[in-house]
Order: sequence, then structure tokens, then C-alpha cells
Amino acid sequence: MAAVTKSGVTSVYYTSAALFLILVTLGAEIKSVQSQTCMQDITNLNVCAQFVLPGQGVALPSTECCSALQRVDPSCICNTLRIAARIPRACSLPALTCGN
Repeated sequence: MAAVTKSGVTSVYYTSAALFLILVTLGAEIKSVQSQTCMQDITNLNVCAQFVLPGQGVALPSTECCSALQRVDPSCICNTLRIAARIPRACSLPALTCGN
């Protein structure tokens, strides 16, 4: 069995630390790109406003709305709704409670 020298252990340590930092940086960059894509996809859903806003009298979403919705990652929509639901509490207002 080969003996591991102190410098060999140090080299492995630094290599592992450098790899970890690269992965963390890459992960942050990917998350940033995904966040920008999510924000753009959610913004593109403004074509669905007539269907979503009360009092507009539109029973079915337009083809344009359905196409925009199809391009949005479901986790993007869910995360956006979770964040939006936290806003009242952050503003010291009662939590949202929705019926049907």
C-alpha cells in the first residue's frame, strides 16, 4: 500500500476545495439564468390577463395565452405563487385565504 505524503493530502484538499467552489459558482449561475427565464416567462403571461382578472367576462383563455402558459416551467409558476402568498405577511397584513 502506498503511503500518502502530507503534500499529497494537501494537494487533494485544494483540488477538492477548488472543485467545490467551481460547482457552487456554476450552480449560482444556473439558478440566475433560470430565475431570469422564469421572470421572462411569467411576464409573457400578461396575455392571459383578460382571463384571470375578475370582471373581464372572458370564459376561456386565448390561444396566445395557452401558448405562453405552455412555455412556462411548472416549478416557476408554483414558486411565484408561493412567493406572492408571503407578501401579505411581510406587509403585516392577514394571510391570504382563497375560496374555490
